[in-house]
Amino acid sequence: MGSRSFHLHDGKKGAALAVRVTPRASKNEIVDILSDGTVKVHLTAPPLEGKANAALLEFLAKVLDVPLKQLDIVAGAGGRDKLISVIDMDANTLHKKIVDHIG
Repeated sequence: MGSRSFHLHDGKKGAALAVRVTPRASKNEIVDILSDGTVKVHLTAPPLEGKANAALLEFLAKVLDVPLKQLDIVAGAGGRDKLISVIDMDANTLHKKIVDHIG
């Protein structure tokens, strides 16, 4: 995951987080990190009308201890595989916080 740091176009620096979401799970949790660095997340929300996306961002904001406005889905909003930008957080910090919350 250390190679997933990037610069956003508006000049803000952040890290990218690849996520694979499983909706309608029994609880919100980080399940695993796949060999390619993708983080598997289970969410209780259904994949309807953006509910799972909103739940994902709210869950990640709590896990990472950042305001919701620092997170954005930059790719994959309509699918299970998403790319999340985390503004003002380096990749190493992001990785540690994710690992600390694996169910």
